[in-house]
Amino acid sequence: MESVQYDVAIVGGGHNGLSAACYLAMAGKKVVVIEALDKAGGMATSSYAIPEAPQHLVHTCALDLMSLRVHPMMPIELELERHGFSQVEMTPGYVYLHPDGSSLVFWRDPQKTAAEIRRFSAADAEAFLAFMQVIYAFIDMAVPMMRVDPARRNIGAKWQALRTLMRNKHLKPDIMALLSGSAYAAIKERFEHPVTVSALCALVGAAGPITNDGTGIYFALLGFLHRFGVGRVVGGMHKLSGAMTARLKELGGELLLSAPVEEIVAANGAVQGVRLAGGRVVKARAVIATLHPKMALEMVTPGQIEKRLLTRVALAPANAHGGAPLKVDVALRGQVSFGRYEALRPDGLSLRKSVLLIGTEEAVLDNFRCAARGEVSEQPYMWITAPSAVDPTQAPAGQDVAYLYPIAMPVNPREGWDAIRADVGQQIIEQADGYMEGLVEFEIGRRVEAAPDLAKRLNVHNGCVVHIDTSTTRSAAMRPAAGLGGDTLPVKGLYLGGAGIHPGGGINGLPGKLAASRVQRFLR
Repeated sequence: MESVQYDVAIVGGGHNGLSAACYLAMAGKKVVVIEALDKAGGMATSSYAIPEAPQHLVHTCALDLMSLRVHPMMPIELELERHGFSQVEMTPGYVYLHPDGSSLVFWRDPQKTAAEIRRFSAADAEAFLAFMQVIYAFIDMAVPMMRVDPARRNIGAKWQALRTLMRNKHLKPDIMALLSGSAYAAIKERFEHPVTVSALCALVGAAGPITNDGTGIYFALLGFLHRFGVGRVVGGMHKLSGAMTARLKELGGELLLSAPVEEIVAANGAVQGVRLAGGRVVKARAVIATLHPKMALEMVTPGQIEKRLLTRVALAPANAHGGAPLKVDVALRGQVSFGRYEALRPDGLSLRKSVLLIGTEEAVLDNFRCAARGEVSEQPYMWITAPSAVDPTQAPAGQDVAYLYPIAMPVNPREGWDAIRADVGQQIIEQADGYMEGLVEFEIGRRVEAAPDLAKRLNVHNGCVVHIDTSTTRSAAMRPAAGLGGDTLPVKGLYLGGAGIHPGGGINGLPGKLAASRVQRFLR
């Protein structure tokens, strides 16, 4: 190919696209990141998105840092602190609120969490500590494998996993049951008290429906919570994407904004670059697509990828159970409180800085059942928090921003979201107000975004924030689908690099780093 302008063009300026670009630029490659929107960051950003409240910072998608604490390599290796990135740990991170006014804190220390559970059931507390041994063994096997390219031999990571299994061979039956069974079964076979059962259902339900086989792996959330804790980006999530953008520019990489890509140009089985809206062609020896794999492969010049592979990735599960989170942000002229719950606690703990989990066992199950039918459940199941309580700079003095995250709303409700969006947004605010006091009283303005809205804004299939549903059958080289999760694709020089490949969703930059390594090997 004559007069190659770039070594690598990266389609999508989310945090994985920026991650891939930075690693490639550090290796001396000439890189350009091409983003359709007018700012980089994708799902990892924040902005003043409520017109009535121009000083209230809104996180339009991701908020908490858990995955980045599990895999902390990116900010260290990319020296992001020099460019304004820092984080603070939330203590405690998550608290479950039961309808009767009781609460259960998930502390960083599992012994302290067990003490919380003991207030409701001594048997459950002992079962919890025993269960944590199983979960820790599982994540100690999983984490080394999450950090490597599944297409490589990875002898070291596999040896680490094997050593963990050998040390915990007495737990092997429980580990296998966790990997193959449902998260709900893992809960019900161990715990008895409604508060304990509901708290665990509400926690792991954030990863998806808990009754399906293979969902026991969702308990990695509990292991990560206790082993690594939960953090927040100081100043808001845009500080992370801003630091990555600054580092990219420092390394000599380029960023094109407001530049939608219409085609990944390929001929004779090899990429040649990308064509932007308006006709400009950006030439490149390799292309990394960090958007959803379905959209990415459909951008490739027609005829260059077999129909069967396009069909395979198009049908890969993305909110396939029919449910997806709804996002409701509320700007407030006062501060929210949790007086009813704090009054019943024996330790005087303030709940303002934690993520609050709302939803009984039955509510969690009902929300997913209703979503699958295209209906909205009447029982509240959501995660709620006030980001401005942790970081007061995100709202004017004495005021708050509320982040409401109903976990399982219908992707495609029977009436359509245009018909019910406003009513459902009101329903969620009123339900959350029963726990987070002040939501209704102090509201200035709101922002409501359902799955189709997210899909349109960020070009993500079915509004699935992890691109491909999390499961044992969609992991490692099988993610996003058989034949598409290895280090080569049917078009030479084309690579996937977003949440739709190993190791999946979460703010950690690992898919981008993995793609960068694959491209470096290709360019050599």
